[in-house]
Formats: sequence, structure tokens, C-alpha cells
Amino acid sequence: MADPASSADVQQKLRNQVAEIARLAGALAHEIKNPLSTIRLNMELLAEDFRQSDSPRDRRTMRRIELVQHECQRLGVLLDDFLKFAGPRRLRLEPSDLNAQVRQVLDFFRPQAQEGRIEVVDYLTSDLPTVLLDREAFRGVLLNLVLNAQQAMPQGGQLVVRTYHAPHGVAVDLIDAGCGMDEETRAQAFDVFFSTKRSGTGLGLPTARRIVEAHGGEISLQSEAGRGSRFTISLPVPPRLAGKGIGD
Repeated sequence: MADPASSADVQQKLRNQVAEIARLAGALAHEIKNPLSTIRLNMELLAEDFRQSDSPRDRRTMRRIELVQHECQRLGVLLDDFLKFAGPRRLRLEPSDLNAQVRQVLDFFRPQAQEGRIEVVDYLTSDLPTVLLDREAFRGVLLNLVLNAQQAMPQGGQLVVRTYHAPHGVAVDLIDAGCGMDEETRAQAFDVFFSTKRSGTGLGLPTARRIVEAHGGEISLQSEAGRGSRFTISLPVPPRLAGKGIGD
């Protein structure tokens, strides 16, 4: 029979190794950002020299400069997203109304939804207990999922958002009528650096999962190609807050 103390030591060593790898990767990303900034600045100076020229040769050079600028911008976004993902997760948890956080995100999104011909339908259960949230981080998760839904419905459609009581707390569903995912894509959706988008970094959903799990919750996905997707976030309710609203 395995020694529980020995098993705990092995797990702690693994956690320490993962933390050290994350720290080194974060430091490397910071180091890359410095020369990248220098490259971007010098490419902009070069662009100023060639932008007004009508020479065919200079115009070809300008196109190459613009290509390098575009790739530098992509790399900058990737590094920023990676630092958000790999950085230490220090949450500021406060008693919060889940519905209020959902409404804030939906209110922010509605102008884009109207422009994209997306109907937003919300079913928010009114008697939910209070939960502990880092409000800014959690709204970031919801916004990421809402924008993913928008991208899955380029011709418009319907986004249903609902909150409800769950077996071990509360939950929020985001259900879109978009293109959905096949089995292979669905299985990799939360993998780091996996993306089906041309300009995606593949860090949005992994970061969302890390934030939800740091809240003690879970995020899951159901999807079928051609029939849309449903993301579900489940959150625990601390015993001291069970049955209480924000005003209690």
C-alpha cells in the first residue's frame, strides 16, 4: 500500500515544478516583450520613410514592412494573453450577486449583439444565493464566452443566458445557435494554444477555465457541429452564504 505521506510529497514536488515552469515561462515572455517593442518602433519609423513613396520598389518594401508589423502585433497579443494565463492567480473574492455580474456583461455586449443581428435572451433566476467572486475576473470570463458565441454566429442568431440553482451551488449557461463544434474540436477546446480562429491565440478558454477553477467552480462544454454550443459555469455557495442574498 502506498505511503500517503510519500504520495503527498510527490504531488507537492510536481506542483512546485509546474509553478517553477510557469514562473520561467512568464519571465521569458516578459523578456521577449522588450526587444519586440524595439522591433515595432523601428518598423514604424521605416514605414514613415516608405509610406508616401510611389516607387514600385518602395511600395513592395512597404508591403513587407506591413507584414512584419502585423506579425509583431500578433506576437504582442499572444504574449499578453500568455502572461494572463501563466501569471499567478490572486483573486479578490467578495460576496456578489451572480445575476448582477451577468447583467453587466450583457448590457455591455448588447450594442455589438444588435449590430451582429444577435438576439440576447436571458432567464435569470431571482432567488439565487450570494456567491464569492472576483468580479472583474469573472466578468472577463463571461465576456470571453459571449464574444466566442458572437464569432460562432457570423450571420446572426440567438444567445440564451440563464442562471439557476445547481446541486452544489449555482450555475450559468451560455447557449448559442452557432456553428457548433465537432467531437475532435470539442475535446481540444480547453487545450492551451488550440484555436480554430485564424487570429486566435488559443488561450481564451484555458484562461477562463483557470479563473473559474480558482473560484472553486467548474466550466463545461456541450456542442454539436451545426447545432450550437452550451458553456456551463458552476460555482459553489459557501455554507455561511447559503440562502442569503446580497441585501441579507
